[in-house]
Amino acid sequence: MTDAPADDRRADPLRLDTRIPERGFPRGEGMLDAFLDWTLDRELELYPHQEEAVLELFAGNHVVLDTPTGSGKSLVATALHFKTFAETGRTFYTAPIKALVSEKFFELCRLFGAEHVGMMTGDGSVNRDAPVLCCTAEILASIALREGAEARVDSVVMDEFHYYADRDRGMAWQVPLLTLPQAQFLLMSATLGDTAHIREDLASSTGRPAVEVVSRDRPVPLDFVYSERPLHDAVAGIVRSGKAPLYVVHFTQREAAEHAQSLMSTNFCSKEEKQQIKAALKGVRFDSPYGGHIQRYLRHGVGLHHAGLLPRYRRATERLAQQGLLKVICGTDTLGVGINVPIRTVLFTKLCKFDGVDVDILKVRDFQQIAGRAGRAGYDTEGTVVAQAPDWVIQNQIIDGRASDGRHKKKQKKASPPTRGYKHWDEQTFRKLAESRPEPLESQFRVTHDAVLSLMQHAEEEGGAAEEGVARMHQLVDRAHTTRRETEDLHARTDEVLAQLEAVGIATREADGGLYVDPTLQVDFSLHHALSLYLVDSIGALDKEAEDHVLNVVTMVESILEDPRPVLYRQAHKAKGELINRLKAEGVPYEERMEAIEEVSWPKPMADWIYAHFNAYAERHPWVSGEAIRPKSVVRDMLERYMSFTEYVHELGLERVEGVLLRYLSDAWRALVQNVPAEEHTDELVDVIAFVRATIGRVDASLVAEWEALKEGTGGPGEVAPQPIDISADPRSFRARLRAELHMLVRALSMGDWEAAASQLHPDPEDSGGPEDPEADEPRPRWTALDLEAALQPFLEEHGAVAFDHRARMGHHTRFEKTGPHQWRVSQTLLAPLDLDGDGADEETGWSIEGRVDLRGDTNPEGPLVRLVEIAG
Repeated sequence: MTDAPADDRRADPLRLDTRIPERGFPRGEGMLDAFLDWTLDRELELYPHQEEAVLELFAGNHVVLDTPTGSGKSLVATALHFKTFAETGRTFYTAPIKALVSEKFFELCRLFGAEHVGMMTGDGSVNRDAPVLCCTAEILASIALREGAEARVDSVVMDEFHYYADRDRGMAWQVPLLTLPQAQFLLMSATLGDTAHIREDLASSTGRPAVEVVSRDRPVPLDFVYSERPLHDAVAGIVRSGKAPLYVVHFTQREAAEHAQSLMSTNFCSKEEKQQIKAALKGVRFDSPYGGHIQRYLRHGVGLHHAGLLPRYRRATERLAQQGLLKVICGTDTLGVGINVPIRTVLFTKLCKFDGVDVDILKVRDFQQIAGRAGRAGYDTEGTVVAQAPDWVIQNQIIDGRASDGRHKKKQKKASPPTRGYKHWDEQTFRKLAESRPEPLESQFRVTHDAVLSLMQHAEEEGGAAEEGVARMHQLVDRAHTTRRETEDLHARTDEVLAQLEAVGIATREADGGLYVDPTLQVDFSLHHALSLYLVDSIGALDKEAEDHVLNVVTMVESILEDPRPVLYRQAHKAKGELINRLKAEGVPYEERMEAIEEVSWPKPMADWIYAHFNAYAERHPWVSGEAIRPKSVVRDMLERYMSFTEYVHELGLERVEGVLLRYLSDAWRALVQNVPAEEHTDELVDVIAFVRATIGRVDASLVAEWEALKEGTGGPGEVAPQPIDISADPRSFRARLRAELHMLVRALSMGDWEAAASQLHPDPEDSGGPEDPEADEPRPRWTALDLEAALQPFLEEHGAVAFDHRARMGHHTRFEKTGPHQWRVSQTLLAPLDLDGDGADEETGWSIEGRVDLRGDTNPEGPLVRLVEIAG
């Protein structure tokens, strides 16, 4: 901890670091009083369970905090951070998702000062040696596995600790408990269930008591209602009764979107409320293919929230909800993972869900995680949780009601339960989910090649033998929270992994019987992605003389990324449709057509080569044997056709899941930047990276700006935040980005898409022409779609069209000239189309796009960089 001048330290009495004396607390005395005084100054009155948990933490005990959502667990976590910080120790906050980690990072910066707080995620780090550190659970697990008792970890707050039982990620939540005996733990969740075995093991391994603090008292109690009204009537009734805002829980993104659309027929807001929403949305861009729908929903008082949306639309929904401007939010069950959407009522459209294997009734934990979000502390005296009866049951009750009152003399056919995608529930199911205790947390401990090898490497780094690392894995297996049978299997798995490592030469037995690790792997295994090492190997095996070499590099990068399923399904659907049309035109019989499309999938360039190369690689590197290689072509497809984000969304019909495409492009861009070896970053690849970066930036620049900021943050004691990024500092990448922008502009002009062309330009507020419409929210930019069309009309009259082909993208047609500090002049030649015989028209038309770039006010601006000066011949 760095001492600051007394006058600076006392500048903000609400900061916790200012409550610590210059020389610290003598023998720890006064720490608890200082923290409690701070809560009083902030007018925070502790609940009994908060007070109990804080006292236990200051007594040095571990605490398992099992209390409802909204009951102040964050304040208890702050107490442990303060205690550790005051003791000059190092405290960690972990969470399951990066959004929560980022949110907590900024909160702790306000409480302890940005110079004392750091953040680490898989994407980068800021101030990584800070005494207060926020990170994902996997980051802490990696540190704990390698360094164990020597790690600089004095206390740990594990938020959303129920992830301990997560099938895919639970290992990351267990490893720190097994390997950090020096640390004090606070394990928090609203849905823990029985944790006796975890507490007993934690106390035994650390010598500290592990205390459970449980409360079932919610600051805002919940009322549980079973609804047998049609969904539309139930939603309208909840809003009319004053129990909005309402979150309607769906279990697919499609259902959420369709329900939001159906609510447009009901008027939820007054004119005044709609004006407030309009004002609150000022500055939010709705220019993506699905943006018009989202804007219409929001202005109607209906939000939409799921992972398939663009981040800016999810943020807009969250912000309007926080301001109390939305009546209804249609979303998915991601609400249970700390999404910041304050609501009064939660309505479940179903109580069954596909769990990855089969459709089953919701787990108690999942139900209570979502239901617990109802009721806003400080606003509501009661929250409401509603569950809809199955649709077919509601329909039959309506039929019975009509028959009983004589409105329908003719007997109506009753509905039957669905035969697929359904598990029956009723009111008793609902009550059981509401009243039962969450399922016990089950261990998900695994032995992996990466974990065994990491322990062996660390043992050698510390001057020991690799065998000590293997022995440590066996010790971890003995201590893991598993059954006797599972423990035996894990020991056998450890021996199997070691044998595989020896078989391929990664681990070697010398004549003296000693076990050694291949030293060349020391750097390789620091790579972020599970298949990054394979990517390096495969790129090295590609033919560098091939004309499509850079596209093949892109294909290899795409093959290690998670599949964007909705995008790939639409690619396959499009390919099947094209094949059917072709076969129809050829007169192929229906049965043969149907048989032919069974073999059609999404594009998989180089699939045979990739599968063969990966299989050979896996024989030499068995730790990747459990990883799937996934050939696909999304980025490559967009590159080969130089398609914009909007064009690609429209072509494949991805409007409702455009956020999936954007997230995939972001993952691909990061992998191209950080996983492709530096020596492979040719000019052609730099241009590809610039194209992908520009494509993402057009849609949501925050996705790339945040990662670039983290990437720039080298971290170090006292570093408050990364320095402002100067995108021109790397001239090669900067020119590639400008070239990508100009090429996108020329492409839009060549297609006569004037709106798209205008969107490729910096708005240049200095040259804005004033609003065309007095009701407009913003002054219009100087270059509108009409302006561009008019400026290009003489060229079109002379040459017929603007060419955009391989000639237009040649380097000598794009020129840059520095005109001053952070100022440039840019120019792009406009070409005429080739003659019909292909001999080529005169390239020198004399026409060009002239622009300028000005970074004096902002060296990392959001959106397009080029400010258009003129299009002239």
